[in-house]
Amino acid sequence: MILSGIEIQKKITDKSIVIDPYFEDRLNPNSYNLTLHGELGVYEDAVLDMKKKPTLRTFEIPPEGYELQPGRLYLGRTAEFTETHGFVPMLEGRSSIGRLGMFVHVTAGFGDVGFCGFWTLEIAAIQPIRIYAGVEICQIFYHQISGEFVAYKSRKYQHNRGLQPSLLYKDFSDGKE
Repeated sequence: MILSGIEIQKKITDKSIVIDPYFEDRLNPNSYNLTLHGELGVYEDAVLDMKKKPTLRTFEIPPEGYELQPGRLYLGRTAEFTETHGFVPMLEGRSSIGRLGMFVHVTAGFGDVGFCGFWTLEIAAIQPIRIYAGVEICQIFYHQISGEFVAYKSRKYQHNRGLQPSLLYKDFSDGKE
């Protein structure tokens, strides 16, 4: 079952869900709107190799906005830090963003119970679109989990502090960069 907005508010009060910073006016009937941080990243490698650490170039979104181009993957992140205890967080782009032809998470909208950190956004656009830091870009919602579970622990993504490029290369046996 998905938590209602009222239930999300209760879980924030009892600290089983953390959203920092939190603003009550971003609470929806069954989700909470998260905003785009001011930093974006693009891969510099012409060909990405799953076994190698990718090179990520980061830059700030200027006050006048930044124009995303089709055919390019941009990494962004939420401005909010989230933490969950006993719930499965999920992320979806806002419908207003999708209706502009912008994808907020190409494939990774599913979180794990116990995740703590900022959400990396895999951003792509159908046509050129100007984006701005601080826009309410996506919404987080929470599923109740049934049965015993082990909270998420990752040597890769847990407790991240900035943009997170793919760390898939660490899954290969040698784990070398």
